[in-house]
Formats: sequence, C-alpha cells, structure tokens
Amino acid sequence: MPLPKLPSKPATLLLAKDYPKASGANPVPFPTEEKAAPAPKKAAPKTAAKAVKEPAVVAKKAAAKKTPALKSVKLPDDVPAPPRTKAAPQARSKVTPIKADAPHPAKHKAHEVVLKSAISRKADVLGNTKLFVLDTNVLMHDPSSLFRFEEHDVFLPMMTLEELDNHKKGMTEVARNARQVSRTLDALISNTDDDDMETGIPLNKLGNKDAKGHLFFQTKVQVADLPEGLPQGKADNQILAVVRSLEAEQPGRAVVLVSKDINMRIKARALGLPAEDYFNDHVLEDTDLLYSGIVQLPDDFWNKHGKDMESWQENKHGQSSTFYRVTGPFIPSLLVNQFVFLEPNNGESPFYAQVKQINGKTAVLQTLRDYSHNKNSVWGVTARNREQNFALNLLMNPECDFITLLGQAGTGKTLLALAAGLAQVLETKLYNEIIVTRVTVPVGEDIGFLPGTEEEKMGPWMGAFDDNLEVLNKSDGEGGEWGRAATQDLIRSRIKIKSLNFMRGRTFVNKFLIIDEAQNLTPKQMKTLVTRAGPGTKILCLGNIAQIDTPYLTEGSSGLTYVVDRFKGWAHSGHVTLARGERSRLADHASDVL
Repeated sequence: MPLPKLPSKPATLLLAKDYPKASGANPVPFPTEEKAAPAPKKAAPKTAAKAVKEPAVVAKKAAAKKTPALKSVKLPDDVPAPPRTKAAPQARSKVTPIKADAPHPAKHKAHEVVLKSAISRKADVLGNTKLFVLDTNVLMHDPSSLFRFEEHDVFLPMMTLEELDNHKKGMTEVARNARQVSRTLDALISNTDDDDMETGIPLNKLGNKDAKGHLFFQTKVQVADLPEGLPQGKADNQILAVVRSLEAEQPGRAVVLVSKDINMRIKARALGLPAEDYFNDHVLEDTDLLYSGIVQLPDDFWNKHGKDMESWQENKHGQSSTFYRVTGPFIPSLLVNQFVFLEPNNGESPFYAQVKQINGKTAVLQTLRDYSHNKNSVWGVTARNREQNFALNLLMNPECDFITLLGQAGTGKTLLALAAGLAQVLETKLYNEIIVTRVTVPVGEDIGFLPGTEEEKMGPWMGAFDDNLEVLNKSDGEGGEWGRAATQDLIRSRIKIKSLNFMRGRTFVNKFLIIDEAQNLTPKQMKTLVTRAGPGTKILCLGNIAQIDTPYLTEGSSGLTYVVDRFKGWAHSGHVTLARGERSRLADHASDVL
C-alpha cells in the first residue's frame, strides 16, 4: 500500500564534531570472523568507594594495551576504485555537507563528577581495606550489593535488619528484594559459630569469589554522642550513631556509610562522617560517553586505509551490497555493527557503511541501503536524515535480533519501529504479529484504576502508538473510506498491546516486540523482558534517557543505558542515537530552549 512521503521541514543538524572520531589510542580486542562475541564489558565501579577513576590513569592503561597487526591484504586487479570516488556505491545523489558551526539540537548537561570522602581517598592511597556500613535502601535497591565490595568488609547495623523485616511483606519489587536479602543473610550465617559473628563471616562462603571481605553484624549496643536536637528513635539517626561508634572503636580504619538516601548522606557529612552513594549499579558515570552506534571517519581515512583494500559484491536478503576489507590503525577502535560515515566537503559523494567484521586491524565494511529514496520506502515512510537511514538499515535486517534506539522527543523512534514492524509482518511475513508494551509510570498524578481488559487498560498508555498508526494508515484515496477502514482493522488485528506485569515466564516466537519508554525500566526488568525472546523474535527498545519518570533511576543506572552498553559489539544487535528532530519546528525549538 503506497503512501505519500511525509512532508519535509526545516530542522537542526547534529554537529559533525559531536560524533566521536575513530582513534587508535584505545585499541580493544574484538571478535574474529569465525565467531562473533559480545564486546568487552565496561568495568562497573567495584565498590562504593572506588566509583571514580582518574582519566589519566584510564588513558595510560588503555594506551598500554597493544593489538597485533595483521598481514596486509593483497588488492586483486579487478577490484573497483575505492569508495572515495564519485562512483561510490549506495551514495545519495544530493547531500548537504555538515558544517561544524551548525546548531546542536540539544544542550549537553554539565559533567557529573562523583567525589569520594577524604577518609576513603586516603585509604585508597595507603591500600588499606575499608569498613562499609550499609543503609537499608542499598540492600533493597540491589540485593546482591553485599558481594560488590571486593576485599573490603561490610557492616550491617541492627536497625538495617529491622527495616528489612518491616519491608518484606507485599508483591512490590522492594519487598521481593528485601526477602531475597533475608534469604542470603540466612545462608551466610548458617553453620556459623559464635566466634565467627565477632570475627566476621567470609562473604565468599556462598561461592562469590570476588567478595574477599567479611560480613559483620551489630552484636552489641553502639553508644555514640550525637547532637541533642536529633531524635534518638529515628532509624537514620541510630545508623549514624553506629558509624560514629565504629570510628571510635577502630580509629585507624576508614569507616564509610553507604546510602542511596541523599538526605542521609547530607546529614552524615554535616556530622563529620564519611558517606557515599552506591555506584555499582551505574553503567556510566557520564552519559555523554554512552555508545552512540555512529562514528565519523577521519578525512584521511582512505589515504591510510585504502592500500591493499579488497572489495566484492554479495546479494543478501534480496538486495545487492558492496563489501570492503580495509586495514589500518583506526580499525581497532570500531565495533561490530557500528555505522561509519564520511561526508567530504569537496563535493565528492558521501560514504555510508556498517562494520560487519573486525579482526585485529582489519575490518569488513558493508555499504547501506538508501532508505531516503522513495523506491526503498518502508510502509510509505522514508528516512529524512542520516541517523534515520542507519536505524532503518538495522530495523529491516533480519539478522539483527536486538535493537536499541535513543533520541529526544520527535526524532522518529516510534514511527520507524512501527513502519518496520508492519512491513515485516504484513508484507514480507517475517514475523507473526507486533507486540507493544511499555512501563506504566505516570508523568503527573495517577488518575486511579482503569476499567476493562488488559488491552483496554493499556489503551491510555499507548496514545503515542495510536498517533503514529494514524500517520501510517493514511491512504492515497484510491480505496476510499471502506478501504481505509479495512486496512485499519487488518493492522489492528496484527498489533497486540501487553502489560509488563504479566511477562514473567512467557516465550515469544516469531514476534516483533517493541518496548517503548524503556528508560523507565531497571536493569533487572530489562533482563526479564529480553530473555522472553524465542526463535525468530526481534526486540526493539525505544526511549530517551533524559525523560526518566521512575523514582530512584538515573541516566547512568537506567535499564536502557545498561543494555546499550552491554550489547554493543554483538554481531546480532545494533544501536543508533537519533539526533535530529523531525516532528515539527515547534517541538524541536521546545526541546532546545525548555
């Protein structure tokens, strides 16, 4: 069903300098051609006190790693000219070069710096182990936090155990975490002598080899002098008294309070007690460093990588693509399924490609299909900018099982996902149906219970999909009112709205699963959803990490940030950060100035 191309409009472009450029300063080993494996995971902060790493130290360690160079590939005689010529494959006919001084669609947030307490920094310098006193909210936030402090010891005040007991009832996530912590503590203290309670219980008793410290319980009344104005019966104040008492008992040791409660940490620092946040759940300390899925090649890329280049053509999934095998110093900084582009300013045709294989300093690049052309439209939708073209190449690739799309409001995440889903469900019949789900977190006050079935209850939360379906259901008028109604009924029959509350234990086979507003999911919830995928299922995660409505979730600890960082470099996943708004000039201007 051909549909007219959506009207174009003026919009701001992403700065060319805002894209990361390939650099050989941080070579990372990647999977070989025979076996593609996930990219190395970014090391999470090992302890609450080790959350900050000096950039100079990280750069020095990265530069110390070396990747062995491979043999240069001999260029056959019948290979066509490199793609920097005007006859580059899959090149657009008219492309406006990006200017470095073009406006940016969104302002960058200030760099977030996490500071340790002075006592903690001094212990790091001396190499001494620390004693971390855990607040209750840390255990209820991450039930496995007991084993995240490596060689350091953990102390649990009696009031922490009391609060765990008060929160164990119910079906909420907090209650489940409290019960899990209680079961873990029961397993740790089983078959333990009374002397072990005083000397400390080894945390590696249950098989956690990384936890080399000991667990201590409060076995006696801790007496400490606090300001007279503080209520003595409040739980937070009793925990603060325990920290001060431990400092007095162990004067030569760093005793640090770990709490997710901001006011608790402020109160502790006001009393002169070291307090820190729990950072182990943070994937990134600065979300500006989040993997974007796109990298701009340097201007001299073909001069340094064009020697001994091989090229060939293959026909995959009904379309012909050109492949290039290049070798050079910038290749180790790339990732599998990452998009690369080169847009010369001298009038030459641009080059758009995707990294398919990496082996040391040799990579295989595959040219892309131009979805900005009407003949390649997806359910009547064409790409309006470079990032949307990259996203459609991922969405229409049957070998890509997991896709994440990030972007501010109006960048086309939902529209592209629905168009690709309808095209592969109704036209190519690659999938049986589209399943749409999202987190039901209200922006303002809750309006109460909703009547009806599961799908009817989810209806008010799916307004964004209804709006996009109206755009996709537009016809050229040949079918008339009856044709539009029949098409709408057909589409509705292939789209199912499901709630996240009933996903546990399900298995989706040959489904096109769209998870909207994924930034409101925790890493644990995201794992629950992604592991529902059966054979032939594609999962899409859409979201904007700048619009998190879930309490206690930040941009660095969101489930969407978690999966983007963990799945990068896997041969069957892809990620694109959409950076150009296409909704309207009003929406783009509001995103910039508000």
